[in-house]
Amino acid sequence: MKQSIFTIETNVNIAKDVYRMTLIGDTSEITRPGQFVNIQLDGFYLRRPISVCDWEERTLTLIYKVLGRGTEAMSHYTPGTGLDVLTGLGNGFDVDKAGDNPVLAGGGVGVPPMYGLAKRLREMGKNVTVVMGFASAEDVFYEEELTKLGCTVKVATVDGSYGKKGFVTDLMDGSYSYSYACGPIPMLKAVYDKLPCGGEYSFEERMGCGFGACMGCSCKTKYGSLRICKDGPVLEKEIIVW
Repeated sequence: MKQSIFTIETNVNIAKDVYRMTLIGDTSEITRPGQFVNIQLDGFYLRRPISVCDWEERTLTLIYKVLGRGTEAMSHYTPGTGLDVLTGLGNGFDVDKAGDNPVLAGGGVGVPPMYGLAKRLREMGKNVTVVMGFASAEDVFYEEELTKLGCTVKVATVDGSYGKKGFVTDLMDGSYSYSYACGPIPMLKAVYDKLPCGGEYSFEERMGCGFGACMGCSCKTKYGSLRICKDGPVLEKEIIVW
Protein backbone atom coordinates (compact mmCIF):
# COMPACT_ATOMS: atom_id res chain seq x y z
CA MET A 1 0.00 0.00 0.00
CA LYS A 2 1.25 3.46 -0.87
CA GLN A 3 -0.16 6.92 -0.22
CA SER A 4 0.36 9.34 -3.10
CA ILE A 5 -1.02 12.53 -4.58
CA PHE A 6 -2.57 12.00 -8.01
CA THR A 7 -3.68 14.74 -10.39
CA ILE A 8 -6.97 14.48 -12.27
CA GLU A 9 -6.46 14.50 -16.04
CA THR A 10 -10.08 13.89 -17.11
CA ASN A 11 -13.42 13.23 -15.39
CA VAL A 12 -16.22 12.53 -17.86
CA ASN A 13 -19.72 11.07 -17.87
CA ILE A 14 -19.89 7.81 -19.91
CA ALA A 15 -23.32 6.38 -18.97
CA LYS A 16 -26.22 7.12 -16.64
CA ASP A 17 -24.61 8.33 -13.38
CA VAL A 18 -21.33 6.66 -14.40
CA TYR A 19 -18.05 8.59 -14.75
CA ARG A 20 -14.55 7.76 -15.96
CA MET A 21 -11.72 9.53 -14.17
CA THR A 22 -8.13 9.38 -15.37
CA LEU A 23 -5.38 10.35 -12.96
CA ILE A 24 -1.65 10.97 -13.26
CA GLY A 25 0.59 9.65 -10.50
CA ASP A 26 2.63 6.77 -9.11
CA THR A 27 0.94 3.47 -9.99
CA SER A 28 3.89 1.25 -9.04
CA GLU A 29 1.96 -0.45 -6.20
CA ILE A 30 -0.77 -1.67 -8.57
CA THR A 31 0.35 -5.10 -9.71
CA ARG A 32 -2.83 -7.05 -10.55
CA PRO A 33 -6.18 -6.37 -12.22
CA GLY A 34 -8.96 -6.38 -9.66
CA GLN A 35 -7.12 -4.32 -7.05
CA PHE A 36 -8.62 -1.05 -5.82
CA VAL A 37 -7.65 2.38 -4.56
CA ASN A 38 -9.00 4.42 -1.65
CA ILE A 39 -9.54 8.13 -2.28
CA GLN A 40 -9.68 10.90 0.32
CA LEU A 41 -12.40 13.44 -0.53
CA ASP A 42 -12.48 16.94 0.94
CA GLY A 43 -15.18 17.23 3.58
CA PHE A 44 -15.66 13.47 4.05
CA TYR A 45 -14.26 11.40 6.91
CA LEU A 46 -14.10 8.01 5.18
CA ARG A 47 -12.15 7.40 2.01
CA ARG A 48 -14.00 6.04 -1.04
CA PRO A 49 -12.83 2.65 -2.40
CA ILE A 50 -12.88 2.50 -6.21
CA SER A 51 -11.91 -0.49 -8.37
CA VAL A 52 -9.02 -0.02 -10.76
CA CYS A 53 -10.24 -0.14 -14.34
CA ASP A 54 -6.81 0.14 -15.95
CA TRP A 55 -3.32 1.43 -15.25
CA GLU A 56 -0.10 2.23 -17.03
CA GLU A 57 3.24 3.45 -15.65
CA ARG A 58 1.92 6.91 -14.67
CA THR A 59 -1.78 6.73 -15.58
CA LEU A 60 -4.67 5.37 -13.53
CA THR A 61 -8.19 4.90 -14.92
CA LEU A 62 -11.15 4.65 -12.54
CA ILE A 63 -14.84 4.21 -13.34
CA TYR A 64 -17.36 4.98 -10.62
CA LYS A 65 -21.09 5.42 -10.23
CA VAL A 66 -22.73 8.29 -8.38
CA LEU A 67 -24.47 6.57 -5.46
CA GLY A 68 -24.14 9.05 -2.59
CA ARG A 69 -22.74 12.38 -1.51
CA GLY A 70 -19.13 11.29 -1.86
CA THR A 71 -19.30 10.07 -5.44
CA GLU A 72 -21.57 13.01 -6.29
CA ALA A 73 -18.77 15.32 -5.11
CA MET A 74 -16.25 13.33 -7.19
CA SER A 75 -18.34 13.82 -10.32
CA HIS A 76 -17.77 17.58 -10.08
CA TYR A 77 -13.98 17.42 -9.67
CA THR A 78 -12.13 19.15 -12.51
CA PRO A 79 -8.84 18.45 -14.31
CA GLY A 80 -5.83 19.65 -12.34
CA THR A 81 -7.34 18.77 -8.96
CA GLY A 82 -5.03 16.80 -6.66
CA LEU A 83 -6.31 13.73 -4.82
CA ASP A 84 -4.81 11.85 -1.87
CA VAL A 85 -4.94 8.19 -2.99
CA LEU A 86 -3.98 4.90 -1.34
CA THR A 87 -2.92 2.46 -4.06
CA GLY A 88 -2.11 -1.24 -4.26
CA LEU A 89 -5.05 -2.32 -2.11
CA GLY A 90 -6.60 -5.79 -2.36
CA ASN A 91 -5.27 -9.00 -3.83
CA GLY A 92 -6.62 -8.81 -7.39
CA PHE A 93 -7.18 -11.58 -9.95
CA ASP A 94 -4.67 -14.32 -10.74
CA VAL A 95 -4.23 -14.29 -14.52
CA ASP A 96 -2.14 -17.46 -14.47
CA LYS A 97 -5.23 -19.56 -13.65
CA ALA A 98 -7.18 -18.41 -16.72
CA GLY A 99 -6.56 -21.30 -19.09
CA ASP A 100 -7.10 -20.81 -22.81
CA ASN A 101 -10.70 -19.53 -22.92
CA PRO A 102 -11.78 -17.77 -19.71
CA VAL A 103 -15.11 -16.00 -19.28
CA LEU A 104 -15.31 -12.62 -17.52
CA ALA A 105 -18.64 -11.54 -16.03
CA GLY A 106 -19.33 -7.98 -14.95
CA GLY A 107 -22.52 -6.54 -13.52
CA GLY A 108 -22.95 -2.76 -13.65
CA VAL A 109 -20.01 -1.10 -11.89
CA GLY A 110 -18.48 -4.58 -11.65
CA VAL A 111 -17.49 -4.13 -15.30
CA PRO A 112 -14.47 -1.77 -14.83
CA PRO A 113 -12.06 -4.31 -13.25
CA MET A 114 -13.01 -6.74 -16.02
CA TYR A 115 -11.45 -4.32 -18.53
CA GLY A 116 -8.04 -4.33 -16.85
CA LEU A 117 -8.23 -8.10 -16.51
CA ALA A 118 -9.28 -8.62 -20.13
CA LYS A 119 -6.44 -6.40 -21.32
CA ARG A 120 -3.81 -8.47 -19.50
CA LEU A 121 -5.36 -11.78 -20.61
CA ARG A 122 -5.44 -10.67 -24.25
CA GLU A 123 -1.76 -9.67 -23.97
CA MET A 124 -1.15 -13.27 -22.89
CA GLY A 125 -2.94 -14.54 -26.01
CA LYS A 126 -6.05 -15.84 -24.25
CA ASN A 127 -9.40 -16.22 -26.02
CA VAL A 128 -11.49 -13.98 -23.75
CA THR A 129 -15.29 -13.86 -23.55
CA VAL A 130 -16.79 -10.96 -21.61
CA VAL A 131 -20.44 -11.02 -20.54
CA MET A 132 -21.87 -7.81 -19.10
CA GLY A 133 -25.18 -7.14 -17.39
CA PHE A 134 -26.96 -3.81 -16.93
CA ALA A 135 -30.42 -2.60 -15.96
CA SER A 136 -31.13 -0.86 -19.27
CA ALA A 137 -29.55 0.62 -22.41
CA GLU A 138 -28.72 3.94 -20.72
CA ASP A 139 -26.52 2.09 -18.22
CA VAL A 140 -24.32 0.28 -20.78
CA PHE A 141 -20.65 1.23 -21.03
CA TYR A 142 -17.31 -0.17 -22.24
CA GLU A 143 -18.70 -2.59 -24.81
CA GLU A 144 -16.69 -0.91 -27.58
CA GLU A 145 -13.51 -0.68 -25.49
CA LEU A 146 -13.58 -4.40 -24.67
CA THR A 147 -14.35 -5.30 -28.27
CA LYS A 148 -11.28 -3.31 -29.38
CA LEU A 149 -9.14 -5.51 -27.14
CA GLY A 150 -10.22 -8.49 -29.25
CA CYS A 151 -12.64 -9.96 -26.73
CA THR A 152 -15.94 -11.63 -27.59
CA VAL A 153 -18.36 -9.26 -25.86
CA LYS A 154 -22.00 -9.98 -24.98
CA VAL A 155 -24.42 -7.62 -23.25
CA ALA A 156 -27.67 -8.29 -21.41
CA THR A 157 -30.14 -5.79 -19.96
CA VAL A 158 -32.84 -6.57 -17.45
CA ASP A 159 -35.50 -4.66 -19.41
CA GLY A 160 -34.34 -5.90 -22.83
CA SER A 161 -33.69 -2.37 -24.14
CA TYR A 162 -30.19 -3.38 -25.33
CA GLY A 163 -28.58 -6.71 -26.14
CA LYS A 164 -30.24 -9.82 -24.75
CA LYS A 165 -33.09 -9.49 -22.28
CA GLY A 166 -32.01 -11.12 -19.05
CA PHE A 167 -28.87 -11.56 -16.99
CA VAL A 168 -25.17 -12.36 -17.51
CA THR A 169 -25.82 -16.07 -16.97
CA ASP A 170 -28.17 -16.02 -19.98
CA LEU A 171 -25.14 -15.09 -22.11
CA MET A 172 -22.98 -18.00 -20.99
CA ASP A 173 -23.49 -20.51 -23.77
CA GLY A 174 -20.12 -22.19 -23.99
CA SER A 175 -17.55 -24.26 -22.11
CA TYR A 176 -14.98 -22.13 -20.34
CA SER A 177 -11.58 -22.89 -18.82
CA TYR A 178 -12.02 -20.48 -15.89
CA SER A 179 -14.38 -17.77 -14.70
CA TYR A 180 -13.82 -14.30 -13.28
CA ALA A 181 -16.68 -12.19 -11.99
CA CYS A 182 -17.39 -8.88 -10.28
CA GLY A 183 -20.82 -7.55 -9.38
CA PRO A 184 -23.63 -7.75 -6.84
CA ILE A 185 -23.86 -10.91 -4.72
CA PRO A 186 -26.98 -12.31 -6.50
CA MET A 187 -25.07 -12.15 -9.79
CA LEU A 188 -21.98 -13.81 -8.31
CA LYS A 189 -24.13 -16.58 -6.84
CA ALA A 190 -25.84 -17.13 -10.21
CA VAL A 191 -22.48 -17.41 -12.00
CA TYR A 192 -21.27 -19.79 -9.28
CA ASP A 193 -24.29 -22.04 -9.82
CA LYS A 194 -24.14 -21.83 -13.62
CA LEU A 195 -20.52 -22.73 -14.34
CA PRO A 196 -18.75 -25.99 -13.40
CA CYS A 197 -15.27 -24.55 -13.94
CA GLY A 198 -13.11 -22.96 -11.25
CA GLY A 199 -13.16 -19.23 -10.77
CA GLU A 200 -12.43 -16.07 -8.82
CA TYR A 201 -15.13 -13.63 -7.72
CA SER A 202 -14.66 -10.03 -6.62
CA PHE A 203 -17.03 -8.89 -3.85
CA GLU A 204 -18.45 -5.37 -3.50
CA GLU A 205 -18.69 -5.12 0.30
CA ARG A 206 -19.04 -1.77 2.08
CA MET A 207 -15.55 -0.83 3.31
CA GLY A 208 -14.66 1.46 6.18
CA CYS A 209 -10.87 1.73 6.39
CA GLY A 210 -9.99 -0.18 3.21
CA PHE A 211 -6.91 -1.94 4.60
CA GLY A 212 -8.11 -4.49 7.14
CA ALA A 213 -8.20 -2.61 10.44
CA CYS A 214 -11.91 -2.05 11.07
CA MET A 215 -13.22 -5.56 10.20
CA GLY A 216 -16.34 -3.96 8.73
CA CYS A 217 -16.24 -5.90 5.46
CA SER A 218 -15.76 -9.44 6.78
CA CYS A 219 -17.19 -12.28 4.69
CA LYS A 220 -17.79 -15.92 5.65
CA THR A 221 -15.70 -18.56 3.87
CA LYS A 222 -14.85 -22.22 4.41
CA TYR A 223 -11.80 -21.01 6.33
CA GLY A 224 -13.61 -18.57 8.59
CA SER A 225 -14.24 -14.86 8.12
CA LEU A 226 -12.02 -13.00 5.68
CA ARG A 227 -11.74 -9.25 5.23
CA ILE A 228 -12.81 -8.29 1.72
CA CYS A 229 -10.55 -5.22 1.66
CA LYS A 230 -7.42 -7.05 2.87
CA ASP A 231 -7.88 -10.76 2.10
CA GLY A 232 -9.97 -9.95 -1.01
CA PRO A 233 -11.80 -8.40 -2.71
CA VAL A 234 -11.18 -11.48 -4.88
CA LEU A 235 -12.06 -14.88 -3.40
CA GLU A 236 -11.58 -18.26 -5.05
CA LYS A 237 -14.84 -19.96 -5.95
CA GLU A 238 -14.00 -23.06 -3.93
CA ILE A 239 -13.87 -21.28 -0.55
CA ILE A 240 -17.01 -19.14 -0.83
CA VAL A 241 -19.90 -19.79 1.56
CA TRP A 242 -23.18 -18.29 0.35
